[in-house]
Amino acid sequence: MQSVVIVLLGIVGMLFGWFFYSKFIAEKIFKMDDNFVTPAHELEDGVDYVPTNKVVLWGHHFTSVAGAAPIVGPAIAVYWGWVPAVLWVVFGTIFFAGVHDMGALWASARNKGKSMGALSESVIGKRTRALFMIVVFLVLLMVNAVFGVVIAKSFVSQPNAVFPAWSAIVVALVIGQLLRRKVSLIPLCLIGVAILYYTIYLGSSMPIALPDEMFGLSANANWIIILFIYAAIASLLPVWMLLQPRDFINGMQLLVGLVLLYGAVFISMPDITAPAFNTQTAVDTPSIIPLLFVTIACGAVSGFHGIVSSGTSSKQLNKETDGRFVGYLGAVGEGMLALITLVAVSGVALAVSPEEWHEIYSHLGAGSVSAFINGGANLIENGWGISQEVASTLLAVMVVLFAGTTMDSGVRLQRYIIQEWGDIYNISIIRNGVVATLVAVLCCLLLAFGAGGADGSGGMIIWPLFGSTNQILASLTLLVISVMLIKANRPAKYTLIPMSFVLIMAFFAGVIKLGEYYQQGNWLLVTLDLLVLVVSVLVMLEAWSVIVKHRKDSADITEQ
Repeated sequence: MQSVVIVLLGIVGMLFGWFFYSKFIAEKIFKMDDNFVTPAHELEDGVDYVPTNKVVLWGHHFTSVAGAAPIVGPAIAVYWGWVPAVLWVVFGTIFFAGVHDMGALWASARNKGKSMGALSESVIGKRTRALFMIVVFLVLLMVNAVFGVVIAKSFVSQPNAVFPAWSAIVVALVIGQLLRRKVSLIPLCLIGVAILYYTIYLGSSMPIALPDEMFGLSANANWIIILFIYAAIASLLPVWMLLQPRDFINGMQLLVGLVLLYGAVFISMPDITAPAFNTQTAVDTPSIIPLLFVTIACGAVSGFHGIVSSGTSSKQLNKETDGRFVGYLGAVGEGMLALITLVAVSGVALAVSPEEWHEIYSHLGAGSVSAFINGGANLIENGWGISQEVASTLLAVMVVLFAGTTMDSGVRLQRYIIQEWGDIYNISIIRNGVVATLVAVLCCLLLAFGAGGADGSGGMIIWPLFGSTNQILASLTLLVISVMLIKANRPAKYTLIPMSFVLIMAFFAGVIKLGEYYQQGNWLLVTLDLLVLVVSVLVMLEAWSVIVKHRKDSADITEQ
């Protein structure tokens, strides 16, 4: 029964965020204007800059930012207890993530669709751009390499998910062509989702697996190579051809998944077996503060969202006011996924008794995606009577498709950054889209295989850094938005307060991790962590000098 109370309070909070808080921020702070000509119209090229229906764009944006992170983070962080995790997800979505994502869309759209890295130059200064883009590239490298490894491992452990995952690409390509020919969106959506779920049903009884060894590589390694070949091709295609319809179909799939999961809660009304505050943590468990706030990133606030908002979504914004629907509502959708994940891994759907729950969550990092799939599948079976096998395949496909769409967008975004570096440093060869994409994919593969060996597990080596680096990036994005607001003489406290909180928590977490890596003698992580911390301090100092100068100039003008 407690699960129903958690869900109801979460829904009420997020409805307040959408109907009231987001409207206030969009109209009074960002002052979004329907008459403003967005980059999608001003720079339309049919490839990256494409005016897009806000519902379709929401599907792209939402599934690109979601990935597997709003499942993984909450499913790990519940170890400290469900109360702090639920509070951070709900309040983080309302006051942090929604404002961050919508603000990044607004800021980029107001500056010809520039990425946050490029935008930081015009808002703060040239040196800031170079520093900012280092952090952005590292985050993208982590996300792409790790999600490639995660999907590959999922294909190996869940061969039932292979057929529906690749079928979704074919369905998306067909829908993209039909939408281009002005076929109505609603029937296409219904048909596409129906086909996708039919392939999930087929996949549950039709597993597809690669040989244990092929071309001298393991199945896991071969899947990683195949996935990055696909991601390279997908990132070069026009957004309307694959990216938009694939992400939209996946977004609709998530809505169906959320209806099934939330509906199951109200039908079966499961109790919570996880502790509200876990007092039986392992001896080596790190402090909940600040680690909770970097463990749950997507689902509360995430710097990766700013990369997507300013990298692909802002270039497809039909009207500036659509930014509220796409950005803030996208954050709400992710918050809803994080919230139901917490219920799935906290309730009797996962463990019948508190003792059994503690056995599953014996240490920080236990449970994770497998806990969500098992708990969620049991929840759906108890609520709707759908078989455990079909339900687990459905949730596994959901995780794979989300991670896959994030890879699609992530490689495209890496290509943008490499091309921007070509412009900045006048390196003509990497301005070429194909060359830039090959460089991006090569970097990810070098990390996966070069650092991890022939099994392709290298992406996981720098993953411990993702939490703090990602949240530092979120604070830097909020900083750029804040400086824009200050220069426009608008209230900046609605972005500065979240920025300050996230920065303190992320920086503190980064320092703690730096000490751990040093003690372990892991010099790769020491170097990368130190680089991120130093870069963030330098960006903050640059921004502060700009703010001080602006206020001094404003005071001088007032005195005159």
